[in-house]
Amino acid sequence: MTDLDLKTTLLTAERVQDWLLTDGLRILLTIVLALVVRWLLHRLIARVVRTMTERTSTRHDDTDASRAGRIWAQATGQARARHQQRMATLGSLLRSVVTFVVGLIATLTVMDLVGIPLGPLLASAGVGGVALGFGAQSLVKDFLSGIFMILEDQYGVGDVVDTGEAIGTVEEVSLRVTRLRDADGVTWYVRNGEVLRIGNLSQHRATAIVDVPVAYDEDVARVTEVLREASERMMADAAWEGKLLDAPNVAGVESITGQTMTIRVLAETSPGAKVEVQRELRQRLKSALDEAEVKAPPVGPFGYGGFGAGTGGKA
Repeated sequence: MTDLDLKTTLLTAERVQDWLLTDGLRILLTIVLALVVRWLLHRLIARVVRTMTERTSTRHDDTDASRAGRIWAQATGQARARHQQRMATLGSLLRSVVTFVVGLIATLTVMDLVGIPLGPLLASAGVGGVALGFGAQSLVKDFLSGIFMILEDQYGVGDVVDTGEAIGTVEEVSLRVTRLRDADGVTWYVRNGEVLRIGNLSQHRATAIVDVPVAYDEDVARVTEVLREASERMMADAAWEGKLLDAPNVAGVESITGQTMTIRVLAETSPGAKVEVQRELRQRLKSALDEAEVKAPPVGPFGYGGFGAGTGGKA
């Protein structure tokens, strides 16, 4: 090896050593700092999610031990499980966002230390971002709506919802679309950004409405008492504990049409038991009216349709 080759080798080794002690050390510190920041933020997100979940569990566990308290606890048990699932989903989303942001900042910092010019790259990214923003406005809108929908717990899998365009049971919830299945078995894919209003028929509790038609000349007080006694007997039946949240309320005369007087009965039920409670209550009220010999309204030219039922619900 000549003196020139030796000097070149030594010079190269010195330059590598200098680079490792300067830019190389900065790159290593940047990567380590990014990993530490990511770890700390993930710990913070996990703690927040755990705190919110425990706070919700404590609030539900504080329900009184009375029958009404037990029924309410049963009715809200599903909501608590869904809240825990929602917080876990939100925590996973936040961790993914943190990982992406921290990784992007660390990558740009390392590129700058290596000597790659960031000006053209950032300018190109800015132009591409503007073009993507204009071309994918609906996609961004869908994702933002999905994030807030999960955060606010507007609905979840298993809920019966009215989106305005379709009414059905929620089968899948994602950040971009919600999949519903209606009563006819049709699957609907509803974009989250296109939903302007949501009617949730399954959240917390539901209201079963039964309209009882009787003859116009019947005594209102007598009919009301018959209906109230039948409702109280259903409330006392242990088979309906957890499904019927409170004793059905005889609201009074709802309408008078010709020779027909309609009396409305309301019952607070757990979300999944609304139809079942409605059918049982209608049967019990009909039997009670028959035993009390309460006259039905006269049959008109189009016939008589029997007991009616409203579609009320409460979130």
